[in-house]
Amino acid sequence: MTSPILDLHDITVTYPDGTETITALDRARLEAHGGTMTAVVGESGSGKSTLLAVAGGLTVPDSGRAAVAGERLDGASDAERTRIRREHIGFIFQNPGLIGAMNVRDQLLVTDHLRGRSLRRDRAEQLLDAVGLADHADRRITELSGGQRQRVGIARALMASPELLLADEPTSALDAERSRSVLELLRSLVDDLNLACVVVTHDRSNLQMFDEVVEVIDGRATAISTVAH
Repeated sequence: MTSPILDLHDITVTYPDGTETITALDRARLEAHGGTMTAVVGESGSGKSTLLAVAGGLTVPDSGRAAVAGERLDGASDAERTRIRREHIGFIFQNPGLIGAMNVRDQLLVTDHLRGRSLRRDRAEQLLDAVGLADHADRRITELSGGQRQRVGIARALMASPELLLADEPTSALDAERSRSVLELLRSLVDDLNLACVVVTHDRSNLQMFDEVVEVIDGRATAISTVAH
């Protein structure tokens, strides 16, 4: 098997809480390979969001190995972690944080502007076509449904051609039909682009769409099922 794009090994994260220390993650492990979707499930406070934050280089673990695309996040400087995020990771959030004054196309192009690079209109059009919004490029965000907005967020996350997609509750604000549609889109993109995708979710109704389901309980991550596609 090829090396994992995401490799979290024996990750421990603690936080001070008054006179006590809270253990958010306790020697947690998680791997994600190209062409696979992994669901991370667990109760509120179990540690799943902290696990995603470590995977994205947003939280530095107390101990353990954290690597993305062969580059170590643990022990890296803030600048190095920022570079790794920009080069290798795309983030999809529960609230995509789109800018109301911009049209759909510009939501994607602004990522190039923030990186100080030339605006890639062809890339933006290609991605909007991939997420089924090619004919919505000139519409404002206020004219889109919740599911369409989440698709814009997915397209924006792909602008930098990441190997790893990290999604934090991307369907929690959507109804059942739109939730399934968004997950089906992610499944298609993962297969077509050979991405590794990790999705934190409370929704267990569509877990059959994932290759692996990992449950986090009291900071420990355990694979509870592997689905053959």
